[in-house]
Amino acid sequence: MKHRASIVTFVVAALLLSALPARAQRQMEALGRGVVAVRQADGKVWVGWRLLGTDPDALAFNLYRSAGGARAVKLNDRPLAGPTDFVDARADLSKSNSYFVRPILKGKEEAPSAAFTLPANAPARQYLSIPLQTPEGYSPNDASAGDLDGDGEYELVVHMVGRGRDNGSAGFTTEPILQAYKLDGTLLWTINLGKNIREGAHYTQFMVYDLDGDGRAEVACKTADGTVDGKGKVIGDPNADWREPEGAFTTFRSGRHALGGYILKGPEYLTVFDGLTGAALATTNFIPPRHPTKLEPTNEELAQVWGDGYGNRVDRFLACVAYLDGKRPSLVMSRGYYTRTVLTAWNWREGKLTRVWTFDSEDGTPANKAFGGQGNHNLSVGDVDGDGRDEIVYGAMVVDDDGKGLYSTGLGHGDALHLSDLDPTRPGLEVFDIQERFDDAGAHFRDARTGKILWKKPSVKAGEDGEGPGRGLCLDIDPLHPGFECWVRGADIFGLFDARGELISKTTPRSCNFGVYWDGDTLSELLDRNYIAKWNWKDSTETTLLTAEGCVSNNGTKATPALSADLFGDWREEVVWRTADNKELRVYTTTIPTAERFYTFMHDPQYRLSIAWQNVGYNQPPHTSFFVGEGMKRPPRPNIVGVRAKK
Repeated sequence: MKHRASIVTFVVAALLLSALPARAQRQMEALGRGVVAVRQADGKVWVGWRLLGTDPDALAFNLYRSAGGARAVKLNDRPLAGPTDFVDARADLSKSNSYFVRPILKGKEEAPSAAFTLPANAPARQYLSIPLQTPEGYSPNDASAGDLDGDGEYELVVHMVGRGRDNGSAGFTTEPILQAYKLDGTLLWTINLGKNIREGAHYTQFMVYDLDGDGRAEVACKTADGTVDGKGKVIGDPNADWREPEGAFTTFRSGRHALGGYILKGPEYLTVFDGLTGAALATTNFIPPRHPTKLEPTNEELAQVWGDGYGNRVDRFLACVAYLDGKRPSLVMSRGYYTRTVLTAWNWREGKLTRVWTFDSEDGTPANKAFGGQGNHNLSVGDVDGDGRDEIVYGAMVVDDDGKGLYSTGLGHGDALHLSDLDPTRPGLEVFDIQERFDDAGAHFRDARTGKILWKKPSVKAGEDGEGPGRGLCLDIDPLHPGFECWVRGADIFGLFDARGELISKTTPRSCNFGVYWDGDTLSELLDRNYIAKWNWKDSTETTLLTAEGCVSNNGTKATPALSADLFGDWREEVVWRTADNKELRVYTTTIPTAERFYTFMHDPQYRLSIAWQNVGYNQPPHTSFFVGEGMKRPPRPNIVGVRAKK
């Protein structure tokens, strides 16, 4: 009888499983092996390469070196089936040395990878230098990565910044400029967004991603009259100047507020550019506009829609890429988070830019009202409800893949946000968020799917501006406690907390900005300004692992790099800093051997999307969809398919 019941149970379970929709494979970049070689101070050469998310578990490698153009020799005695790095102690560094790998599957060698050449007499340094053509009066700021030419390796798109302004301040800015570079310094194109796009951290959000699945990344951002694409073509009216004149002002909260330099009138566009040439492929009206019916609204009319009439709330922009259908990426552009909050999703497919949905906290839908005023200066993207499709974590609230509100905690605006499997003892993903308002939740830790607050820490003492904490970081830096550790700066919230909210140390790291995987173990390191440090959990001190001499960070006290991402080599991350003279970018890579074998984090969809949104607002470090830290399980195989560019 038990045997019959078990058969019936098995059949019913099989039928139920067969009725469930199969998870679609996400289209992602078909990456190469990303081989890199770095001369070390001891005369040895560290070599790293990628394991792909689509590689079989049994895949191994042979590593080859060609010295001075001679026949390549194999460096390993047996197939390299473990970590994807190697230290070459026998290279003749007076000659050029080219390194490449050949995958081995079932005893058979496959085609060789692209080679990386270390020049003869190369200096001992652990960075690649990218010479820049920086415009006069500008400096390289945030960067993003994408395979612009379809060769399986990354290029960088760099936001060149001159004189910027915060939304709360009047004043004229320089014209925002985007430039695309290959890693050898080849300039692919320059896009000038023009005088009618204001320069500043909250204005110019640019997405670099292969949106149409052709194997080459596009670039998408807000544009206006006078934007000049990479081919020299002007979008809109080249002579229009929609900036408020010097001396203009309005009244706000019974006070006088200067308007000179703000852009509060005129057409607004969304443009998709070709990643290889910079040519504008499609331009449409930006949704939502400043005003629903008027191209030139008055300050009072703007205030009725957004809460102020001088351009602070209306021009708070964010952006991201998300797999809303679980298979192909969509572009999501947003406007507002202090009061009214609007997100619009777009598809760029087969040469057409089409709107998918718009979420508006003030569209009259009663349930949407609770979603106003909940956004951060940043966002994150991930499959928080486990349905195979992405949600947008917009600060204290989440928008579902169908453009409907999933939940709002009501805790309000904040400056930092982290989404991952922060507590591996719980199912699903968690969010660590901080709140600007002085309240009982200066920082909180919640279930990413339901919004349930798991723990929170009250603000104790407000800053000079009367607000809560301004920084918050969440990394696994202590192996004694399961999951990520959390700490904040500001509001007198002191101490290092574990993933359950328990105080584990009264001392926190000096920095509270970024993290990076660098030294070879699964714990995160601390990334701040131009240095990387290791947290010594036994005595609550730090050891500096790297100082990028001659380099500087961006964005003032945020002290962020141009980019941190797994750009090449093994699974660990590279850090891109600008030099102090603004003439080059330096891409630093670790040379510390590792015992861990992971596929490139760029083949974890959530991590890859983190790189797309990293430049947005107040930059945040990327996180994977799975727990990376002490005692971690083997990373799940990503359900992806690589899309190659047509030759």
